[in-house]
Amino acid sequence: MRSGFGVSAAVLAACLLAACLPEVRALAAPAAKSSIPQPMPLPMPPPIPAPQDLPYPGALGVAVDATDLSHGVFAVRETVPLAGPGPMILTYPRWLPGAHNPGGSIDKVAGLIIHADGKRVEWTRDPVDVYAFHIDPPKGARSLEVEFQFLSPVSTREGRVVMTPEMLNAQWISLALYPAGYFTRDIPMKVSIKLPEGWKYATALETEREEAAASGGQWTHFKTTPFNTVADSPLIAGKYFKRVELDPGGPAPVRLDVIADAPEDLEMKPEQIQAHKNLVQQAYRTFGSHHYDHYDFLFTLSDKMGGNGLEHHQSSEDGVPPGYFTEWDKGSAGRDLLAHEYTHSWDGKFRRGADLWTPTFNVPMRDSLLWVYEGQTQYWGYVLAARSALMSKQDTLDAIALTAATYDHRVGRAWKALEDTTNDPIVSQRRPLSWLSWQRSEDYYSEGQLIWLDADTLIRERSGGKRSLDDFAKLFFGVDNGSFVTHTYGFEDVVRALNTVEPYDWSGFLKARLEGHGPGAPLDGLKRGGYRLVYTDVQSPYAKNAESRRHTTDFMYSLGFSVNKDGQLTDVQWEGPAFKAGLTADTQLIAVNGLNYDADLLKQAVTSARTGKEPIELLVKINNHFRTVKIDYHEGLKYPHLEKTGPGDGSLDAILTPRAG
Repeated sequence: MRSGFGVSAAVLAACLLAACLPEVRALAAPAAKSSIPQPMPLPMPPPIPAPQDLPYPGALGVAVDATDLSHGVFAVRETVPLAGPGPMILTYPRWLPGAHNPGGSIDKVAGLIIHADGKRVEWTRDPVDVYAFHIDPPKGARSLEVEFQFLSPVSTREGRVVMTPEMLNAQWISLALYPAGYFTRDIPMKVSIKLPEGWKYATALETEREEAAASGGQWTHFKTTPFNTVADSPLIAGKYFKRVELDPGGPAPVRLDVIADAPEDLEMKPEQIQAHKNLVQQAYRTFGSHHYDHYDFLFTLSDKMGGNGLEHHQSSEDGVPPGYFTEWDKGSAGRDLLAHEYTHSWDGKFRRGADLWTPTFNVPMRDSLLWVYEGQTQYWGYVLAARSALMSKQDTLDAIALTAATYDHRVGRAWKALEDTTNDPIVSQRRPLSWLSWQRSEDYYSEGQLIWLDADTLIRERSGGKRSLDDFAKLFFGVDNGSFVTHTYGFEDVVRALNTVEPYDWSGFLKARLEGHGPGAPLDGLKRGGYRLVYTDVQSPYAKNAESRRHTTDFMYSLGFSVNKDGQLTDVQWEGPAFKAGLTADTQLIAVNGLNYDADLLKQAVTSARTGKEPIELLVKINNHFRTVKIDYHEGLKYPHLEKTGPGDGSLDAILTPRAG
């Protein structure tokens, strides 16, 4: 082809390139250094001194006034003996055990004022580590007097509420600063708390003495204890309190300490108490040991104070709605909580991943082995709840079905391996996610549970039923019976213990499940256990109870979303029908097929669409925009269940059966 001017395209291109060649060369050449001064980084400040395993000279004294119930304020007065002359650094705990992330509540600390010898001493916050405070005490000072307030959230939008007119949860890890440069186990600490008149309390700390306060209320003083143990021994207190001894005459006292919003919430039936006593015995039969001098379930029943589930070595913080005992017959959803947190005394507190253990609460944690710490605890939480009758066997099977279905639909596995979810507490710090099924979030808990079910049934199959994961539990968590000194481990230690129980390629087994990308969840444990995952249009009683607790309705396996009682979508399945229709979390449902939305109406529409050809029509509100969307779905309601695959009991039935003494 020729151009209209009789010059070939190739010739024209060559001429243009020649004309532009100086500019092309200029672009290719290294840029000349500007004569204008460019910014350069300032040097970083000196790092916070690394902790040393040396005894701190003197005990921290921490006195907490917890009587300002109307404002939700803990007033702290702390005495810090000085290790010597010269500048020093006080640190506030940042990395929280059990939370597995740097979520220390520094934002709740206010009014920090420091004195020495009656004179005010100014502090300077470290410009890099905002949890550290630099102080230059006056010459000759022997101690610092520190005052500050810890401000409990007054609404859930600010965080978990820990003080109400009826009860409080004092977490010492949020109520003290400590000197940098020392292991926290080497820092002695003596704590006291002032509670309102007539309130009862419970904690794993040992009481030294009690005395009436001059201004009303009562001071309780606890024995001197290392900082790391105090931080691991929170306190609950309240107007309405009941204590139940769960193992009288046992190897160590185990107590159920219950505080409630109202006295009627403390009413317990004998069979309910017996189930909690069974939990202790079934745990002993599973682990063959205990790792505490005494153990306290710090159990709060409240719809005012925030719910909780947090493990400690000799106690656990367990918070549920007030109907735990009085509405027992409504269902057992959530009743694995105490079994889960109790298991952590063995798995997580006594045995802990070596990279997760740290010498202070300001040294970063590494969470790589949380699939053991939390995954196996999640497994034993369900198993022990069933063995102790906190949950019925059928409810436990239904709970496992929900778990299996959730992770069988976890499409994020395509890009993100389970092992990487152990980083999620640090990555997201448990903030809400827009696309849970795609982003994945801490799946090491419940997908980890499925992996350990897989391992348990495999051991049983290979050994002809002679051995099980119970044998691993005794071998791995049962060492040093009676000791509560943390015993760390690595991946190879887990593999070695499994091979001791049943020789197999356990390294390959675990890596395939931790590093793989599916498709689907690891469900071989169900198959070996004598069950398979199926879906029907009938919801299990357990699933209905779980929905009721969350105030949601589940369409996740049909339309691909869940919706709360106000018609707002709370989760949308990535690539599901709702996703493809352009819906997201927080979408507001207004109408279904032209009628005002309610959950039952939507269920009817999904059921009717199964035999029809018309799509389901939804009027929705997204931000300030109204849209009509059509979801062309015709497979009906789908709810997960476990279905037996053969006659008689399988190994999963055996797993959930109580252990004889």
